[in-house]
Order: sequence, then C-alpha cells, then structure tokens
Amino acid sequence: MADRQSTPKSNLAPLSLHVPEPPSRPGDAPDFSHVEILKAGVTPRPAEDSDPAAMRDHAYGLVRVLDDDGAAVGPWAPKLDAETKRRMLKYMLRVRAFDDRMYRAQRQGKTSFYMKCTGEEAVAIPATMALDRDDMCFPSYRQQGILIARDYPLIDMINQIYSNSADPLKGRQLPIMYSSREHGFFSISGNLTTQYPQAVGYAMASAAKGDTRIAATWCGEGSTAEGDFHAALTFAAVYNAPIIFNIVNNQWAISSFSGFAGGERTTFAARGLGYGIAALRVDGNDALAVYAATRWAADRARTNKGPTLIEHFTYRSEGHSTSDDPSGYRAADEKTAWPLGDPIERLKAHLVASGEWDDDRHEALRTELSDEVKAAGKEAEKNGVLGHGLHQPFETMFEDVYADMPWHLREQMEQALAEKDAKWPK
Repeated sequence: MADRQSTPKSNLAPLSLHVPEPPSRPGDAPDFSHVEILKAGVTPRPAEDSDPAAMRDHAYGLVRVLDDDGAAVGPWAPKLDAETKRRMLKYMLRVRAFDDRMYRAQRQGKTSFYMKCTGEEAVAIPATMALDRDDMCFPSYRQQGILIARDYPLIDMINQIYSNSADPLKGRQLPIMYSSREHGFFSISGNLTTQYPQAVGYAMASAAKGDTRIAATWCGEGSTAEGDFHAALTFAAVYNAPIIFNIVNNQWAISSFSGFAGGERTTFAARGLGYGIAALRVDGNDALAVYAATRWAADRARTNKGPTLIEHFTYRSEGHSTSDDPSGYRAADEKTAWPLGDPIERLKAHLVASGEWDDDRHEALRTELSDEVKAAGKEAEKNGVLGHGLHQPFETMFEDVYADMPWHLREQMEQALAEKDAKWPK
C-alpha cells in the first residue's frame, strides 16, 4: 500500500498552529482590558442543594461581596461579627509578615528556597476559617495561610524551612513543604496536583465510614492540565465525594500565563461543569466572598449534596518562588494594575468603613506581627540554618517508614552507619 502524500490541498488555506500569548510582556504597559469584573453583590446565591446544571452561570460569573466603598453587599455577604473579621485580617497580615521575613532569610542564605503568597492571602485564610477545625486540607505549596489560620506555631514552620535540628519533619521535605496531621494539613508535594486524588480518597473514606469530616484541596490553574486533576474530578462526581476543589487562578504558572492551561477558551470553574460538579467563580481578592463561597460548598458537602469546584480569580504579586524573576516574562507594573486590588487593603477598608477598625490600630498590629515573626525567626535560628551541617542524626533517614523497622532495613542502616564512621571517624 502506497504511503499517502502530504500535499496541501490547493483549495484550502494552510493550517496554522495557535500559540497562546499573554496580553503584555516586559516593556509593555500592563493590560487587563480582557478581564470582566462584575459588580459586587450582583451574582445570585443558589440554594446549597441546587442541581449543578441549574447553576451553570456561576462558573462564568464572579461572586463578589466587597464593593468599591468597602461595603459588604449582596446575597453572598456573610453575617460575620467584627471580631471574626478582625481575626481574619490579623491572620492575613501575619502570613504577609511571615512571607517577608522568610524571603529575606532566603536572600541571606539561611534557607535554600521560599515561596510567598503575596496577593493571595484571601485564598487560604478565609477558606480555612469557613471550614471546621477537623476538616482535612490538601494544599498546594502557596497555602501557608491554612496553618496560620489554624494557629500552627510559627517557630515550627521556620524550623521546617531551615531543616534544622528542631524540624518536625526531620529534614525530609523541601523548605515550605509542611505537614501536620494534628492541624488537618496533608503533606505538601512538589509534584503538582497529586494531592487532588488523595483528597478525593480521604473524602470517599470519610463518607464510607459515616464520618462528618470533609476534605478541601488546592491547586494552581496551570496544574489543572495534569491528569490527576481530571481523575480526581471523575471519582468525586461518580461517588459524590464530600470535597471542595479549589483552583487558584493567579494568572501565572511560573513563567507561562494561564492561557497555556486553557484560560483563553473558558473559565477554570467551567471545568467542573463537564463532570456534573457544582462550580463557582469567586473574586479571590475578596476575603468575605471566599469565606461565603467556601462555607456554601462546605455545607453542601457535609449534607451529602456532593463536591464543589471553586475558581479563585486572583493575582500572584511576587515571583513564583525565590528562584524566579518575573521581570523576565511580565510587564513591570502588572501587580499595581491588577483590577481586583490587594486583599488585605480591601478587608481593612471594609472594617474601617464599618467603624470596626482604624489606621492606628492597623499599623500597631502590623508592627506587633512583624516583631512576633522576627522573634520566632531568631529562636528558630538557634536550632541551625542552611550551611550549619547535618542537623538530624544520620540514622533518621531509615526511621519512620514502618512502625517497626524490618530486619532488612535495620541491616542497611547498620551497614551505612559503619561506612560513615569509617569514612568520618568521630
């Protein structure tokens, strides 16, 4: 059989490959003219037992509560007391102070790596506050706010970042990849979206056991292109798993913009529709909107109404990590041009407008939190930092794999210790 010739047909225009391109690049003026911002309060709030097919528009709209004057408006406005909102603001300020301190620590050579969540503080903290304390969270690597909102000790976070002698994870994880079962915080993985099917498995197990705990998981918009994302949504839809899927659409996945993950074609919330999953698109810089959407989804999951997918529409103000230089791929003033503003400033403006806060108390709190983080950092440094040598006993690399170490692993440990002692005598 003769091979078919690839001769273009003369009566057809040649095919062309589409390569997504962001609206602006370095040297350009920032351009967010393509972003449609709905007015606060206009998106309806459906009943928590609504059929996903009946709330299709919510995957394309934008749940917003805080208007331009700082007022909480519309059906999604949560009825939170002033003290709860002030605590939310405090957690958001604490994580920003923590990020700033750890960023400087990395630049000073005290750790090898750090990732800030600047501009995304409203994604993790209000969501965590809307969950029950014993609900299980399966985060990605920019949700340190979950631990902050659950009052995890700052010094333990810093010890983990420094991989020092007091590191709760004994130096086995990369910096910022925390884990705390006691705080409902599943181990962070550098392999993106692996936590999605793990979270679904937890949620299915909770339902199978007749428990009341639900799961919540987070990933970036770029990693929705991973196969694990789609496998997780399939299982969640089929088994009606009590889970909340959070997609943090911060516009950039390292140096590639959201268009490479399909953001040019439709919203990321719309990915839930094809699976028959309730989907919401939320202003990710509006702390009260995130709280309200998460509470809605949590109540839905806890009453056996199934999973919810939430797209948090936000913006990554800083580089992807301390290894990244965003000036190489995006316009210089993009973060100041972002139309949804700064989440901390917006929540502060709401509290001030409500007579529940003022500038003096705000500055005093910022100073207090900066001092708190500084003190925790100084205390953690006593346990060691990068470059101070091996912080954990050598044999710990063999421990904690099994409840009781099997003979073959013990044999390997003893052989390794003997070789170490021979090469580096005490």
